[in-house]
Amino acid sequence: MANVSLSITGDNAQAGVGKLVGMAEFPRFDLTGRTALVTGAARGLGRAISLALAHAGADVALGLRDVSSDGGLTAEIEAMGRRALPLQMDVSSLQQIQDSIDAAAEHFGRLDILVNNVGLAEVNPAELVSEAEYDRQFSLNVKSAFFASQAAARVMLKQRGGSIVTLSSQAGFVALPGVSVYCMTKAALVHMTRCLAVEWGKHGIRVNAVAPTFIATPGNADVLADETFRADVVERIAALHRIGEPMEVAGAVVFLASDAASMVTGHTMLIDGGWTAR
Repeated sequence: MANVSLSITGDNAQAGVGKLVGMAEFPRFDLTGRTALVTGAARGLGRAISLALAHAGADVALGLRDVSSDGGLTAEIEAMGRRALPLQMDVSSLQQIQDSIDAAAEHFGRLDILVNNVGLAEVNPAELVSEAEYDRQFSLNVKSAFFASQAAARVMLKQRGGSIVTLSSQAGFVALPGVSVYCMTKAALVHMTRCLAVEWGKHGIRVNAVAPTFIATPGNADVLADETFRADVVERIAALHRIGEPMEVAGAVVFLASDAASMVTGHTMLIDGGWTAR
């Protein structure tokens, strides 16, 4: 790591405020003037991420499986003074993926951020998994993220820059019984992130991922309602011993999308409360 020196002078010295020599400016987390597209935006993590991006200053295109039902998300974003664009985007359709990316870029004039949020977990012992279950999870979790990234990158290549953030999972790092295929797909996303980062970095496109533990979302409500299961999860979250909240994931996405993460690419950030540190 390069050496840096800290220069504190005048009133700043008295206030304890310094300036790093050779550093143009302090990290910027602000997304004002940026445009983002979030898949699976209607609820859970997608909703929280969409709101957090808007709060940071971005205009947001909302990828929705049913464009007629956004749960008031468009209105919430517009109430922040940002623009929102609801889009029909069932990611099982490559045509809808391409159409949504094109519509977002045309509507906003550019596309700076893509968040691949859609995911599916089907619970079944490995010896009972059907071909249909296998194909469905790989299609929704991996195939859709790859082709959405491809479509967004074609826009970002022309702009000479952009940021892609994909939702992986701690399940891509540890084995969870009963969800072997889900774990495999989330591990695939980790390596996809590396591959795309290496390929597109020279064009100014950063590609990263986040890997959350169990988060208090509608999708996890049923399993976390089981007190025995919940107690086991809390125990395994070794450092913090609590269930995560959607905005704790959204904050990491905002960071990775921002200029504060300008030297971060090919990285998957675990948001697991210490689960994998054991």
